[in-house]
Amino acid sequence: MSAPQTPKGPNTRLVHAARRVKGMAKDLVNPPVERASTILFERAEDLYARRPEQRYYGRYGTATQSALCDAISDLEGAAGTVLAPSGLAACTLALSAVSKPGGHMLITDSVYGPTRNFCDQILTSRGLEIEYFDPRAGADLQSQIRDNTCAIFLESPGSLTLEINDLPAIAALAQARGIPTLVDNTWAAGWFLKPLEMGIDYSIQAATKYHTGHSDVLMGAVASRDKAGAELMHQYAFLNGNTVSPDDAYLTLRGMRTMGVRLAHQQQSALRIAQWLSGRDEVMRVLHPALPEHPDHELWKRDFTGASGLFSIVLNPVSPEKVHDFVNALSLFGIGFSWGGFESLVIHCDPQIKRTAGSWDAAGPLVRFSIGLEDADDLIADIEAALAVLK
Repeated sequence: MSAPQTPKGPNTRLVHAARRVKGMAKDLVNPPVERASTILFERAEDLYARRPEQRYYGRYGTATQSALCDAISDLEGAAGTVLAPSGLAACTLALSAVSKPGGHMLITDSVYGPTRNFCDQILTSRGLEIEYFDPRAGADLQSQIRDNTCAIFLESPGSLTLEINDLPAIAALAQARGIPTLVDNTWAAGWFLKPLEMGIDYSIQAATKYHTGHSDVLMGAVASRDKAGAELMHQYAFLNGNTVSPDDAYLTLRGMRTMGVRLAHQQQSALRIAQWLSGRDEVMRVLHPALPEHPDHELWKRDFTGASGLFSIVLNPVSPEKVHDFVNALSLFGIGFSWGGFESLVIHCDPQIKRTAGSWDAAGPLVRFSIGLEDADDLIADIEAALAVLK
């Protein structure tokens, strides 16, 4: 009788997850890329048999996509995962799957802008009522739940303004009423936060970001807490013709192998830079949940095991032109959407911010940093030089 195995650490699990795929050569380090549209059958009788072990068309995935699904399920502690061609596609797939005609959906007011646009323009056209709620509502969200509420969508923290949702409190409310809960878990990458363990039904990733890590692949994923949820997402993805390329799946899985060590460096650098910025006269507020002064710091300490490389700052009031001058003066930060890659990025956020459940109360302009793998000292020197243009 063999001795029980010692539980593996998260980096060990990430390195070894989905390394062995049925049918692959035993001497390969990584599962290979399997490209296929048509898959051939030995006999006519097998064509419509739909056996679980039989792959029957490339749109439903090959071993390459299955390996990535298995790795994400292992990371998130999920019963199953479906892939989508982008993070937004993962959000819209999951929202569509749980929607009901005449239903009412509760959406955090700090939600990712394109997800908000989908809710306001597409879901409402299908007869759903969308209601936004204060990201800090927690158990108080009970007052907004109705008999026809069919889903609660969260994003923790919000990717611009960094509010943290009280996931356990909201999950408990929803479970008592049989309401599915979904969270955009991209900031924590499924690494620093395990929402499925807290009772959330679906953890959604823009794997474009930390999973791939190299700003050259678009990928999304929906990880389900239980088998019924996983079957719902698989069925919805299947019926909608949802698919991702095996090449993109391969690159995402390859990126995941180093995600833990990348996030460790990015966490350390981002926190150091955020602490330095909190002492600058040009900065009114630093929005980083790991800082004690963040209003949701206690929730972050309770629910998260760490922080990623994304945070924002509120500058003292200056003109939009001055904000542009500051951003343009940065030499080591690229100006562009997305985040989570090996390179540092910066954007001016104010044109994106929309609130309907409340108001965004910052007195100054909002700037967001995504900290990459550069040396923190170099990034600090770059920001310090750029801040001079605000004087």
